[in-house]
Amino acid sequence: MRQEISIPTKDGDMRAFAFTPDAGEGPWPGVIFYMDAPAIRPALFDMGERLAGHGFLVVMPDLYWRAGEYEPIDMATIRNDEARREAFGRLRASTSSQAQMIDTEGALAWLDQNPRAKAGKVGLTGYCMGGAIALRAAAAFSDRVAAAASFHGGNLATDEPDSPHRLADQIKARVLVAGADEDRSFPPEQKVRLEEALKAAGVAAEVVIYPGARHGYAPADMPAYDREASERHWREMFELFDATLKQA
Repeated sequence: MRQEISIPTKDGDMRAFAFTPDAGEGPWPGVIFYMDAPAIRPALFDMGERLAGHGFLVVMPDLYWRAGEYEPIDMATIRNDEARREAFGRLRASTSSQAQMIDTEGALAWLDQNPRAKAGKVGLTGYCMGGAIALRAAAAFSDRVAAAASFHGGNLATDEPDSPHRLADQIKARVLVAGADEDRSFPPEQKVRLEEALKAAGVAAEVVIYPGARHGYAPADMPAYDREASERHWREMFELFDATLKQA
């Protein structure tokens, strides 16, 4: 079941969506779902509902809430639509790594106050830009996060000061990073750099590349959607969350 909610944050009230299993009253382990760059849309609702159906209480922050109301971006046509590209730029500019941690703090507080959420640590999953956010949040809220997953995440080990790999020594969660093949935002050298940083920090982590899958392989509405890779991501994410959240 999906419900639109409003979550208080330090910056104001954040639009978000909550997903609960159709059967039972809980409490269920909490999972924060970080959207990809094209923003909140029906394809992500389907994913939130599928994740909830596996026995989790899922909260999906709208990371572009500071930009006001918007129409989701159609990535299939954006290259040929100048107005859409401008709107996309405005949305992307409305958030930042600092703002995303404020939003995460709000989502965690919402889970803490929800009687249908199981007390204790939570799971994080993110797609595209959300993959980097999941890793940053695992570091920023290390005592709250049991597992963090990043799927076709980009810019995970760059030269930037806020690159997620620089935070590896703060992460206590179990980590799964599943990159896309031939992804300019996560090339082989970034994979190696991320693996080395996580290993040096003693993080229980797996960093893999899905062969043949392109950036955006998981959501069904993306031009790069790959059913085989997407289904693999579901299997591996469920295994991670079952082991860290349900058995804890």
